[in-house]
This record gives sequence, structure tokens and C-alpha cells, in this order.
Amino acid sequence: MGQETPRPVVTMLQNIVRCLMSSFSVNPNRFDPYRNFKFRVILDGRPVPNILRVSPLRRVTEAVVNREGGDNSQFRVAPGASSFEPVVIERGLTHDPTFEEWANLTFNVQGDAAMSLREYRKDMLVQLLNLQGSVVKAYRVHRCWVSEYQALPSLDANNTSVAVERIVVQHEGWERDQDVGEPEET
Repeated sequence: MGQETPRPVVTMLQNIVRCLMSSFSVNPNRFDPYRNFKFRVILDGRPVPNILRVSPLRRVTEAVVNREGGDNSQFRVAPGASSFEPVVIERGLTHDPTFEEWANLTFNVQGDAAMSLREYRKDMLVQLLNLQGSVVKAYRVHRCWVSEYQALPSLDANNTSVAVERIVVQHEGWERDQDVGEPEET
């Protein structure tokens, strides 16, 4: 019979395999991904209250197809221009004026002179939180402005759902905040 591997070595090897299999470097015993119901939107350095829903942050890169002159039966595909889809944000209707005031910076009933060219674009931060409320990922959305504002939802006397205020935010791209790392869970 062969020699048996000492128990501490087996445990160490099992831990190494577990760390290699885990998607979490700080919390190697965690295997489940983050949930999508704990998040925060920061605008002007303050969290926006009562956010219900944020659409996905989506980037689309155009595929450019071309052929070589000597071989028209084959084609090549290369990346072209990238575009960023608008972000839709919905929140429960309250007396907080954040959405309305931001939307009024691009349109105002008082006319074009009331529009603020200096302030209508804002950077926005979208943070994903773990179940303990710690920020686990954050994305900076650059040069945002409101292209669509819904002040009131469809009103229905037979419905008991929450009244929702909604904005569509155009922007010039997003990037992950690399300063936000995986927090140690307790």
C-alpha cells in the first residue's frame, strides 16, 4: 500500500481547490451571487430616496463586417463604434423633488432661458449592496441628463399598487468604480 497523505495537507489542498472554484477572493466560502434587490443611486453626492427599479447598464459595440479583395468568400468581423443604452429609473412617488428638478433643467415651462446649460448634465453613481448593506460593486455613469420624465403613472381606482415616478437618463458611458472591492462578510 502507498503512503497516506497527512490530514493537514489534505485540508490545505481542499482549501486551495475551494478558493480556485470560488468567484469571491475575500470570501472564499461564499458561492451564491449577489442579489439584485439591494442597491442605491447617488446623485449630487446624495442617495436618491425610494428607488424601485434601475434598468440594466448596457453597452453595445457595433460589428463591422468586411471582406478581403482577394478572397470574397470569407469575411472578417471587427469591433466598431460603441453606444450606451439609456438608463430608466423608477421610484415610488413622494414629495422629494430630485427627479422633477433634474428634468426641469432640460425643459422648463418658463422657456429656454430657464434651462441650465451648466447644470443639466450630472454624473450618477449606481451601487450594488450585499445583504449586510455593504457596497460590493459601483458604476459611475458619465454626463447624464433626463430625456424623459413621467411625473404621474396611469391612475386607476381599481389598482392598489404604488404610484411611480420615472425618468429616462441619456448618458455618455459608464465604468466600474475600481476602488470598490469585495467587502469581508461577517
